[in-house]
Amino acid sequence: MANIKSAIKRAKVSEERRAHNASLKSDMRTAVKNAEAVINNNDVENAKEALLAASKKLDKAVSKGLVHKNAAARKKSRLAKRLNGINA
Repeated sequence: MANIKSAIKRAKVSEERRAHNASLKSDMRTAVKNAEAVINNNDVENAKEALLAASKKLDKAVSKGLVHKNAAARKKSRLAKRLNGINA
């Protein structure tokens, strides 16, 4: 363990941020999985709501720097494409 006061604080803050980031990333993944599950069940109305929720979580993760913006755009695009496939 660190002996210097600033290093102790830095370790503590890093651990808090790591836990917070893990929580946000987990919420994002859960939202995406829920959207995929609803789309697989061909439930169009619920799928639109789930896609909206997943998009919001992905955008929030991008703004916090948890995922790259292109990765989030790719996930949103793939979900939307699948939703449009069951819509048609």
